[in-house]
Amino acid sequence: MENFTGKIAVITGGGTGMGRELARQLSAEGCHVAMCDVSADNMAETVQLCVADAPAGTRVTAFVADVSQEAQLLAFADAVRGEHGTQHINLLFNNAGIGGGGSFVADPRDEWETTFNVCWGGVYLGTRTFMPMLLASEEGHIVNTSSVNGFWASLGPNIPHTAYSAAKFAVKGFTEALITDLRQNAPHIKASVVMPGHIGTSIVINSGKFFGREPKEMTSEQLDTVRDRLTQRGLDLTAASDDDLRVGMQMQAEMFRDAAPTTAAQAATLILDGVRLGAWRILVGDDAVGLDELVREMPAVAYDEAFLPHLRARGLFSFAVE
Repeated sequence: MENFTGKIAVITGGGTGMGRELARQLSAEGCHVAMCDVSADNMAETVQLCVADAPAGTRVTAFVADVSQEAQLLAFADAVRGEHGTQHINLLFNNAGIGGGGSFVADPRDEWETTFNVCWGGVYLGTRTFMPMLLASEEGHIVNTSSVNGFWASLGPNIPHTAYSAAKFAVKGFTEALITDLRQNAPHIKASVVMPGHIGTSIVINSGKFFGREPKEMTSEQLDTVRDRLTQRGLDLTAASDDDLRVGMQMQAEMFRDAAPTTAAQAATLILDGVRLGAWRILVGDDAVGLDELVREMPAVAYDEAFLPHLRARGLFSFAVE
């Protein structure tokens, strides 16, 4: 699919980050866009940005939906049919995601499952929901957002990262398996798995808000848990007040967004270029390429302390492992 003009794209998680930038770049080419997100306000801003740059007649619509809830996705699909006057779509970007549920042992089960159900369930249910509309198209493409945590289930040897990583591994495996399935049963539909590295998005901020951990509103009890975990990682926080912790956590979340080596706009461009080329595997960012190479070179130590000097030597993910 080398040209997106006149095509119809569905994007989950279109309110911010890569989803927003995908919507902006696609609509600027004259591609009709239907997005969903849990934030109506964020989507309203995305729609406004899209309309400002889109050719006349380009439709950009928004629908509030939680991708982990099949009924809400089915309602979203009905809205797409009605608002876009179509029984088919050409592009499905299963992009919505959330961070959380780091520890299978220590974190609450509901947080763990919420993270997994959004990051994996949203991809599965999104594909199930929109498959009939993809089958009805002359050409289609499914683009599933995994992560470098889909081939390296870690943020470093001392930081549990189980729910997100398990979900992203599932997305990767599912998409790779779809390649043969689609070739045999729906050859006009392609599939790509996207593996972003550190991208400048608000996922840390938004996830914290979603789970009731916005730094400025965290309780002393919540901060005690943070203290315990950071102390286990070797940090001395005896002189840090609760407000110091709140400020530090907010700064860290903002740095994740603002100091990333790849912007959300750059990531969207790389993803769409990959779709145009028909690439089934799209690594986003030099850090993703470097980490992919490193994990393949030394898989036996990928989760050990011995892996850290190799990460640092290549300047990879210092925010996560140090």
